[in-house]
Amino acid sequence: MEERSLRIVGTDKNFFNKITNTLTRILIPTRIGINGMLISIKRNSLIKAFENFTQDDNYDNNELEKKYDSAYEAYLDSLDKYVMDSIYKKVRNGTASEFEKDAMARYYEVTSLKENEYVEYKYRKQKYLLELDYEGIKVSGKERVIAKYNKFYISKMDSLYKSILKNYSIKVADTTNKYDSTKEWIYTKIFHTLEDYIQNILSIKLDTDYDSNLKDITNDYEKYESYTIGKLDTKDNIEKNMILLGISRKLFTHSLPLIVAEQCYEKLLKDARTLVQDTKIATKREKAYGMLINLIEDYNVKLLSTKVYWETPKQREEYKEFWNKYKEISKLKETDFIEYVKQKEILFIKNDMKKIKGSKIDYSKILTYYKRKLVDYGAMKELKNSYKSEGKYIKIKDKEVA
Repeated sequence: MEERSLRIVGTDKNFFNKITNTLTRILIPTRIGINGMLISIKRNSLIKAFENFTQDDNYDNNELEKKYDSAYEAYLDSLDKYVMDSIYKKVRNGTASEFEKDAMARYYEVTSLKENEYVEYKYRKQKYLLELDYEGIKVSGKERVIAKYNKFYISKMDSLYKSILKNYSIKVADTTNKYDSTKEWIYTKIFHTLEDYIQNILSIKLDTDYDSNLKDITNDYEKYESYTIGKLDTKDNIEKNMILLGISRKLFTHSLPLIVAEQCYEKLLKDARTLVQDTKIATKREKAYGMLINLIEDYNVKLLSTKVYWETPKQREEYKEFWNKYKEISKLKETDFIEYVKQKEILFIKNDMKKIKGSKIDYSKILTYYKRKLVDYGAMKELKNSYKSEGKYIKIKDKEVA
């Protein structure tokens, strides 16, 4: 009897499962419709609350902010419900489109951060839900809706990206074992987030003339765009990240403070030096070297020239000396461009040699390469077992200048 009861229960369960699956397939389109209507209502309420909060000065601003925050929370809840009620069930039942499959995969990727990286999860989930709805709005083709939504979308996304970058900055600056500032993944996430912002938010700003101040970065943006076509090698990726950092100094000065940007530049310099000394083909090595020289200039001109607080007075004085020489050499640019390029390169080489002297990383190959360059430019005298620098003979191995 017990076996028979189990068989009956099992049969009934399978029967009801079939009914449930059938009903789910029937009800999914209805739920999508209901969720779509709900999202549209919540979105309209949000846009109205956002416009009142940012434009209307006739009411209590605190009260308007509360209404805006409440409308934003309700809007996010409706989007989250749409993902779970519609997209998730369509993926589970095998009726999802490629877009919906991708959306669900990205949802899992974001929620996987919740346990160990809650702060990042909190911001990235909001970013994900907003991006999901924005894609739907663009597909609808309703220009009036898109124009109204854009103002809120850009404002909120700016805030979320800044929060994400600030979170990474804290980790980079943290010296505890939990977030070791030398970990590659932190820098990778910073560069990826900057690129994501430039592709998805800055592009909208530039297309809609959102901010007239952005004209200053148009040239940098156009340079970045040249790295979005085709497959990039290591050199291209370093150059692209260099451009991203340059743009970040104008867009994220507080979220990605100078001390963190400096570490990002130093990370790129390390990668660039390694590339130069590890590249075997002469033509490719020369291209990598040219990229390194450009990176050294960017680092010194765009970042260190704006640095106010130095670790030691000695470092400040050394940079002042470098900066004065750089300004003096820059005067040659209009009268003798070839000499200007040569003298600037010599200055950068000598300065970088000082920086990497005594480094824990083995830079012996690039030091040899630098010395060869200085000899070629007549800035260093080559002897059999020594070279002359600043009036002094320094003993070296033959192979170092070979």
